[in-house]
Amino acid sequence: MTQNEKSIPVIIVGGGQAGLSMSWYLCREKVEHIVLEAKTACHSWDDERWDNFCLVTPNWQCELPGHPYKGKDPHGFMVKQEIIDYVKGFVASFNPPLREHTAVTSITRHEGGGYRVVAGGETWHAKHVVIASGAYQDAVIPGYASAIDPAIHQVHSQDYRNAAQLPEGTVLVVGSGQSGAQIVEDLFLEKRKVHLCVGSAPRVSRFYRGRDVVDWLADMHFYDLTVDNHPLRDGARDKTNHYVTGRNGGHDLDLRLFARKGVGLHGTLETIRDEVAHFAPDLAENLDDADKTNADIKKSIDAYITREGITAPTEAPYVPVWEPDGSNTPLDLKAAGITSILWCIGFRPNYRWIDVPVFNGAGKPVWHRGVTDAPGFYFLGLPWLHTWGSGRFSGVSRDAAWLASQITGKDVPVA
Repeated sequence: MTQNEKSIPVIIVGGGQAGLSMSWYLCREKVEHIVLEAKTACHSWDDERWDNFCLVTPNWQCELPGHPYKGKDPHGFMVKQEIIDYVKGFVASFNPPLREHTAVTSITRHEGGGYRVVAGGETWHAKHVVIASGAYQDAVIPGYASAIDPAIHQVHSQDYRNAAQLPEGTVLVVGSGQSGAQIVEDLFLEKRKVHLCVGSAPRVSRFYRGRDVVDWLADMHFYDLTVDNHPLRDGARDKTNHYVTGRNGGHDLDLRLFARKGVGLHGTLETIRDEVAHFAPDLAENLDDADKTNADIKKSIDAYITREGITAPTEAPYVPVWEPDGSNTPLDLKAAGITSILWCIGFRPNYRWIDVPVFNGAGKPVWHRGVTDAPGFYFLGLPWLHTWGSGRFSGVSRDAAWLASQITGKDVPVA
């Protein structure tokens, strides 16, 4: 121990729903710990979502420990303020040992065993460390963006709030994952002219054969499937989420329908040079692949309905409402009236402050159910850490209970 070094059994890094779920179980088990949060508890819901953001999963899947959704609309989709109220209610429900505005700047192995954690000007010694800071720290913006005329406003999805914050004119949205597809709709409903660069993200229907697709998949135990049993195994973690929306009661996001109504669709953005955007010739392929994923999910539901002898309404197969013409013409941004570019191409994790041998050659953490090969060092809240819900309200409680059992050495039941 160095002079002025404090000792505590467990340190949790990150005060989002994952870190706070971990804290809930440790509080229940009476394990002394502290939660270190660089900003404020669950700040991303306050600070990194657009005004019309809402959940894409139904409210009944909100199952933080000891704090399940208890509202009047379990099959609805909470909007931004309702989500904020839900997570703040969770924090208030058990008063975690939380230190906000306390950024962790380094974690190293301690010569006395365990780990040395430096945060907020203090040094701590902990036997156990849980990294619950998420995988979305560094916003991805391509290097060539810096060469684009500064007269064209650029913003990443985490900083987008509403159409009014953008200058008048046409908007180029880059990326068609959950954020990109939902933001395109947000802009479209505000009567903004939009061009969208369509990537390889899959899509899924909101409702099928009389029910939300999520309800069907839950009955089929899809959300109990572990990454070890997933056909892609660890590759599941690299898959882009399906785009769909819970807005206004929930509906499909069909990019072809947007195109038919005037949104310009293009293939994957390759580069922007001299204010001219160049695209890969993959628009038709990306749209077809997204539709195929949706069709395959429907087929799995059909098979389940047949196998279980369930009575459910039938539904005609999807017929594409728009087809690209096969051209791949570069887009002159200024000629198209584009005054804004919205980057919706994701994030990279930032673990540069961790000097512990828990990463592979690509710099990604290696774990099994969040447990690394470094004794007492864990990760929590990452996509497919164990199941589909690991990074979400629906599955993080189960993962946190498991890690609590590893820390306490006894079975910790899921709340």
